[in-house]
Amino acid sequence: MSPRDFGKVAVLMGGRSAERSVSLKSGSMVLAALKRKGVNAHAFDPKERGLDALIAERFDRAFIALHGRHGEDGTIQGALELLGIPYTGSGVLASALALDKWRTKLVWQACGIPTPRCELLTHSSEFHAVATRLGLPLMVKPANEGSSIGMTKVKSARDLPEAYALAANYDRLVIAEAFVDGVELTAGMLGDAPLPLIKLETPREFYDYEAKYVADDTRYIIPCGLPPDAERIIQDEALRAFRALACSGWGRVDLMLDHAGKPYFLEVNTSPGMTDHSLVPMAARHAGLSFEDLCLRILELARVEEQGGNRVE
Repeated sequence: MSPRDFGKVAVLMGGRSAERSVSLKSGSMVLAALKRKGVNAHAFDPKERGLDALIAERFDRAFIALHGRHGEDGTIQGALELLGIPYTGSGVLASALALDKWRTKLVWQACGIPTPRCELLTHSSEFHAVATRLGLPLMVKPANEGSSIGMTKVKSARDLPEAYALAANYDRLVIAEAFVDGVELTAGMLGDAPLPLIKLETPREFYDYEAKYVADDTRYIIPCGLPPDAERIIQDEALRAFRALACSGWGRVDLMLDHAGKPYFLEVNTSPGMTDHSLVPMAARHAGLSFEDLCLRILELARVEEQGGNRVE
């Protein structure tokens, strides 16, 4: 498609989630890239403007650069489908499922996709018993947040209540997950093909918010160091995990590789970061795709087939 074929494009950024600041940065970089390619693209912040403006200003397509709640959970996707505006990334069901780490695990377990053992936590949980069942260390996280917000690596059972309280500030649904000691990998998805794997290394306790967006000592290793055949097997399994949630268009699958070489899948991001620290652009660049061309390809994959082409006037 030529840039003119996309029509007037809204780059949705900002929003109301705890990841607003990251989304604004992602959206700004996408917007600049699309403009450099000659796309008629405009910033659109759903926190500042009603969605009726998408119709009033006659937008033809939406690039979703929103992260977290109301942008990555199926909410904005459903609204765009009702408005008849094609949008980037996964649909309503896949978006809602993928943001919910608990229900993601239930689907993966049913499909035989390996994922770390976990339990739901509540204020009345027997925290020492949870630590005994899952083992230490373990990860405590809000089920419906991204960017490692509200996450804690817990090394002692006595620290579990505090970790739970932190996660519960962000979500009513909190999970404790068995920690997989090994190599952290991420697999970007673009269309029907996985991108090259990236190995992540940080001197911090885990790949947290600071490591993702602030620190300059996080190492991104690509090629990841695995033999080509082993990398291909993990890419195929990551694609299976992606499709099991009905995800499409583009995204990112995060996983751990234990010391025996077995992958354990952690989560899927259906609207990953597009900042200068972000992983999908890094993997795409290694595969020979510039940031600008990646943005165009994502826009080209915008969901149109389920909307029937009927636009609300």
